[in-house]
Amino acid sequence: MHTSPQAQQNNSQASGNPEGQRDIYLDIAIIGGGIAGLWLINRLQTAGYQCALFEAKALGSDQSVASQGMIHGGIKYTLNGALTGASEAIADMPAHWQDCLVGCGDVDLRGANVLSDHFYMWSTASVTSKITTFFASKATRGRVDKVAPADRPALFRQKGFRGQLYKLVDIVLDVPSVLQKLASNAAGRTYLLPTESARWEKDEEGQCLLHISTDSETIRVHAKQFIFTAGKGNADLLHQLGEIAPAMQSRPLQQVMVKFDVPHKFYGHCLGADKTPRLTISSHPCLDGKWVWYLGGSLAENGVKQDADTLIDHADRELKNLMPWLDLSHAQWSTLWVERAEPRQKNLVRPDQAFIERAPHCRNLAVAWPTKLTLSPNLATATLELLNKQGIKPGKVADFSALSSLPQAPVAKSPWDTAIFHARP
Repeated sequence: MHTSPQAQQNNSQASGNPEGQRDIYLDIAIIGGGIAGLWLINRLQTAGYQCALFEAKALGSDQSVASQGMIHGGIKYTLNGALTGASEAIADMPAHWQDCLVGCGDVDLRGANVLSDHFYMWSTASVTSKITTFFASKATRGRVDKVAPADRPALFRQKGFRGQLYKLVDIVLDVPSVLQKLASNAAGRTYLLPTESARWEKDEEGQCLLHISTDSETIRVHAKQFIFTAGKGNADLLHQLGEIAPAMQSRPLQQVMVKFDVPHKFYGHCLGADKTPRLTISSHPCLDGKWVWYLGGSLAENGVKQDADTLIDHADRELKNLMPWLDLSHAQWSTLWVERAEPRQKNLVRPDQAFIERAPHCRNLAVAWPTKLTLSPNLATATLELLNKQGIKPGKVADFSALSSLPQAPVAKSPWDTAIFHARP
C-alpha cells in the first residue's frame, strides 16, 4: 500500500528515526542550481512553498555561467526576414527582466549588474536587402532602430565600415551577479550536494526519495514534488531512477574568448548568410581588470568541429575581416566548450519555449529545461501552473535542521576568470 509523504512524516515523528538517519519533508525539492533552478526557488518561496535546492558543484556551473548574458526579444531569430515562433515566444522578455531589475517583477533582481541596456546588430556591405527591408518594417517597430552614423559607438565610427548598424531593445546582464542575487534571495536553502553523496530510490508506486550520505548520517529527503533543473545533468539523474523520459538533446558550442589590455566594450550580432548570426560579441570584465570579448554565433556553433588553435585562427581572421581597424596585436586568446541542454525535439530543431513535464513513471518528479536563459521566468510560471494542476499546495513550515550539515553551494566563477589565455604566435 502506498503511503503519502504527509503520512510518512506523521509516522516518522510518532515512532522516531533510526540512529544515524534523519528525514526532511518538503513541498518542493529542486535538483540543479543554474539560473532555472534559482529563479524557480525564488518564485516558489514567494508563493509560500517549503522548498530547498541541491547543486552538485557550484551555482550556475557549466551552462548558466557560460552564457553571454543576453536577455533578448527574439530579433536575432528573424535573420530569414520574417518573425518566427522563437522570436515571438520571447518578445516580451526584456521588459519582464527590466521589471525584476528595478524590484517590481516576480523576482527581485535589484543589485544585479547590467552590462549594457542595448544590443547592436550590424551588417556588412553584402547583407541582403531583404533583411534591411524587414528591419525597417512595421513588424519590428519598437524592437529595432537604425543607428545614424553620428550616433554609432566609437568602434563603428570608422572609415572602413560600409554596412548598416541597428540598435535592439535587448539587455546584457552580468550573469554571476544575477546568480549571486538569486542565491541571496534564497539564503540558507541552496545546498551543496556532490553527486557521490546522493542516491535515488523509487518505490513500487513510483514515489521518489533522495538519500544524502554525510560523514555522520543519512538524510532522507521527501518531497511532494522533485524538480530536475540540472541542464545536461537531467539525463543522468533520470537514468539513476531507471527513466528515459522526458528525453534530452544537446547543442554544443566552442566559444572563443579574447582578452584585451584596454576595454573594448561592445555587444552585438553580425548578420551573415545563415539564420544564426555570423558572429556574436559580448564584453565582460575580468577580475584582473581587463576585459574579454566572448564570441558566439555561427563561429561557436561551427567551432565544435575544430581544435582550439584552429578555431582561434578562424576567430582572428573573422575579427580582422569584419573590423580591420581593430588592433589585436596584444590580445590573448582562449576557448570554452559549452554543451547546451534542451528537451528533445523532432529533427533536433531548437525549441521555442521553456519546458517542464512530469516523468511518466515517477509520481512526484518533473523535469525542466528553460531552453534559453531569457526564458527562465517562463519556466517558473509554467512550473507553478503544473503544481496547481496537480493540486500541490504550500504545506506547513518544514524543519530544515536535518540539512544543517550540508554546506551552502557557492556561486561558480566566470569562465574568463578561470581560463588560461595565450597570445597568438
